[in-house]
Amino acid sequence: MHDYDRRTLFIDGQWVKPAGEDVIEVIDPSTERPIGSVPAGTAEDVDAAVAAARRAFDPLISVAERRERVAAVIAAMEKRLPDIAETISREMGAPLRIAQTVQTQVPLAVARGFAGVLETFEFEEHVANSLVVREPYGVVGAITPWNYPLYQVVAKVLPAIAAGCTTVLKPSNEAPLSVFEFVEAVEEAALPAGVVNLVSGSGAVIGERLAEHPDLDFVSFTGSTGVGARVAELAGRSVKKVALELGGKSANVILDDADLSTAVKVGVGNAFLNGGQTCMAWTRMLVPRSRYGEALDLIAAAVAKYTVGDPFDAATRIGPSASAKQFETVRGYIERARRDGARLLTGGADKVRDIGYYLAPTVFADVDPASELGQEEVFGPVLAVIPFDDDADALRIANCTPYGLSGAVWAGDIDRAIAFARGVQTGQLDINGGNYNPIAPFGGYKKSGIGRELGRAGFEEYLQTKSLQLPA
Repeated sequence: MHDYDRRTLFIDGQWVKPAGEDVIEVIDPSTERPIGSVPAGTAEDVDAAVAAARRAFDPLISVAERRERVAAVIAAMEKRLPDIAETISREMGAPLRIAQTVQTQVPLAVARGFAGVLETFEFEEHVANSLVVREPYGVVGAITPWNYPLYQVVAKVLPAIAAGCTTVLKPSNEAPLSVFEFVEAVEEAALPAGVVNLVSGSGAVIGERLAEHPDLDFVSFTGSTGVGARVAELAGRSVKKVALELGGKSANVILDDADLSTAVKVGVGNAFLNGGQTCMAWTRMLVPRSRYGEALDLIAAAVAKYTVGDPFDAATRIGPSASAKQFETVRGYIERARRDGARLLTGGADKVRDIGYYLAPTVFADVDPASELGQEEVFGPVLAVIPFDDDADALRIANCTPYGLSGAVWAGDIDRAIAFARGVQTGQLDINGGNYNPIAPFGGYKKSGIGRELGRAGFEEYLQTKSLQLPA
């Protein structure tokens, strides 16, 4: 039985009443009705959680103890994944089949990846006459978004535990319920009190207090570039480390010798995954001008197969926007794109169901790379199609946004694809449909962020480096 009426926070190993009485309603975006609530925590709650995390932090914790903690959390989390998947569908509208796979199985793979890194990682090495040791970074503030609520929590909390750090976690207001269920798994894993703490509430109160808190060593944030800049500004006042995983406007570059049918099909699927509410979505499809008409026909045929509907309907491929605010944001982008001269191929800004924040999958052709739609992250089911003249033109367009998070390159010759990919200023690229890798480094160039998540690179973000100079 799900408990969607939350009245307590998890601090120092216990569910405790918050300092204030206010709550935040959680709205089901498919019905536009409340399904539950969480506490609107206060700065006082953050201070209590940080103090608990500081008491629990042991810089000399053994690797064996870390492994036990990670294994216990993974085991407890895995048992709860079916329930967490249902909760994610209810609170942010992901189709259930996506919630049961991408939203929950990917986090499980990511967690297991960190366990694997911990099994083989060398925490000490000799460099000439120095012994270089890697130690836990300290107390971590983790601020996570609503689009992949479990994945984002796992990508921060699991490496923190593996590194020996302690954490204060702040979930999004739109999709906090699945995070509460994850923390119940942490409680079941019987970690020492204070190792993981949960404080829900507004970004203006909880997020800002975490970012500026003088007793926090490291803050990891995933969300918009604007808010990430604010987090970095506040963290800079106490000179703490920040890791930022921010926005993207990723290019899916289809070169002229590529398998166009496959590249379009996979590209449309990536752009509309999770209703387009994915920071690494390939939201710009770059197509050679010589094959542009053929590509548009293939795109229209692919999009016609995308059913918009209730998240619990097995036929649904695109659920609602996660919130009323996001729904209106996406509609605004669509309306402005039409005014800017982009050609609407399919979809539009109309609400497609009477109840629920539903938009049709939308494709614009003839998009100016310098326009708002060509530059800005929409975070909804909107694809921009852009023609290019040659490889140099394609590379120029791919690199012309302030973002650099993800993307793809397709070519008949894989060496050509790799050579092109080397010139793209982005943190991750799929070559000819390369598979997702949960232990490969993930993060951004330019305004898409600072630092890396996942695998060894993500684990190392949570470690300090110390050099012990030994006598000759």
